[in-house]
Amino acid sequence: MSDYPPELDATARAQHLVVTRAQLLSVGCTDMHLYRQARRGRWQRVLPATYALFSGTLTEEQRRVSAALYAGPQAQLTGLAALHWYGFRYSPRSDAVQLVVPHHVRRRSAAYAQVSRALTLDGRARHTAFYPVCSPARAVVDAARDLRQLRPVRAVVAEAVQRGYADLPGLDEEIRRARRSRTALIRKAFGEVVAGTRSAPEAELRECLAGSRVLPAILWNPRLSNGTGESMPTPDGYLADAALALQVDSQEYHFSPDDWSRTLDRHNQLSRYGILVLHFTPARIRREPGRVRQLVEEAYESRRGSVPLTRVRVEPLPGPAALAIDPAPAGLPPAGPAPADLTPAGPASTLPPTRLTPDRRHLEEVLAARHRVEQA
Repeated sequence: MSDYPPELDATARAQHLVVTRAQLLSVGCTDMHLYRQARRGRWQRVLPATYALFSGTLTEEQRRVSAALYAGPQAQLTGLAALHWYGFRYSPRSDAVQLVVPHHVRRRSAAYAQVSRALTLDGRARHTAFYPVCSPARAVVDAARDLRQLRPVRAVVAEAVQRGYADLPGLDEEIRRARRSRTALIRKAFGEVVAGTRSAPEAELRECLAGSRVLPAILWNPRLSNGTGESMPTPDGYLADAALALQVDSQEYHFSPDDWSRTLDRHNQLSRYGILVLHFTPARIRREPGRVRQLVEEAYESRRGSVPLTRVRVEPLPGPAALAIDPAPAGLPPAGPAPADLTPAGPASTLPPTRLTPDRRHLEEVLAARHRVEQA
């Protein structure tokens, strides 16, 4: 038997047993009855004028519904709460529920409901039965503005693009909408993704090697093909004049024998052409960046001037600094055509293979987005 008026049954069940004070008063309850029910532990006041008609811990969905009821009908779910709703795997976990309301709405944050005001709401928000959810691009930018460390920002931006939640122009539009308000980290992470970064650990490896006085410009995520035009595995980084490949291997992709087998197969395919592959874990890059840089520098100096046993054609990802490099010795016939796609033979980073296809339309989007970031 329910512990609330039967007239409220349909509404309460539809709202996951979370209701507002106004809804309770509309079916004949009094404020004294609400107080007594909460005092006896039968109900709980989870937010101002918002009640859960049960005792115990709220589920994640009940927290979202209660926060939306508290913030009002115009509130939109955003930030980390929206990313969790979409199913982001690499966004930080948070008990808070972030919502955005129109600027004229006066609603303060309370408990786990974090309410912020905005001049414009998201016109591409998805509507659910209880609350609108901001588009992934808007949610990523809003979440990044509340984060204080670069690594989680890199992770959510890379995942948004890698898994197809948002495209570069959409993220660029939201960054420009936010202007300079707490957008330094998101601008940096966005610039790295525009340059071809596919994961947060890869961005950390780039940052680790950027200060080297020994290493030349590293080609990141290049397309490799052999002399017959056959596609080869794509390393995270490649130094063509030393036939040296760099690979970031996350533990996530080595839990099963099949994952380990794919990694070995990628390594062997590159090694059969005389390419030395250096493997680094994300943890080691973070804890020992100096040692990682030293290992890469020593390997590069020992192999500088080396060429693959079989001619390898290197084609970087499309971008402003993309250069076609062919390390084949002089006198050999021209290399075969480069592969048509950019699909790696196996997992090369902590995120799924990139969805950034190097067609003309995408290249124009990348160049335009990068130009706007640099000019901002």
